[in-house]
Amino acid sequence: MEINRIIQHKKSSVSHFKPNYPLLTSIRDRKTMFIDYSSIKTYFCKKFDIKSTMSTNRTFTMIKPDAVANGHIGSIINDITNAGFKIIALKYTKLTDETAGQFYAVHAERPFYKDLVSFMSSGPIVAAILEKDNAIEDFRKLIGATNPAEAAEGTIRQKYAKSIDANAVHGSDSDENAEIEGNFFFKADERF
Repeated sequence: MEINRIIQHKKSSVSHFKPNYPLLTSIRDRKTMFIDYSSIKTYFCKKFDIKSTMSTNRTFTMIKPDAVANGHIGSIINDITNAGFKIIALKYTKLTDETAGQFYAVHAERPFYKDLVSFMSSGPIVAAILEKDNAIEDFRKLIGATNPAEAAEGTIRQKYAKSIDANAVHGSDSDENAEIEGNFFFKADERF
């Protein structure tokens, strides 16, 4: 049984889902229901022991305080759109110590955690959800290695980053993290 066929069937027959369906995430706004199909896909993959080989077409990125302070927002967004990414959501904001700590909670036990939280709350950032086929892998190639000294020529980090700590941009490393990170910054009605 192919997962994409199941998902397509479920998309075309939404009436099969009851409002209390465990993986149905809906937001009622002006009588419109938004359904989280990735949760449904995950559910059916687990239920029928199906491996989903298709990666999603969305990723999350954040232009970090160093790149914002150095005036690189426009250049980085230009590089992103020229690489074929569509901007689904965009937000200029500043993280507090608390929100930066929540975002990077996965690193809480690491020795660099406090410095990371301090750096990420030191100035404004730009958060974005991007869309393109093979988004995660293509974006990771576009931004380059974490250490800008090792980043390939022409990558965002090679052009705009100063150090391994102040490396200009964050990019999700998996479909799951892209979804979690995007949800951290954006509500459903902030995505276009």
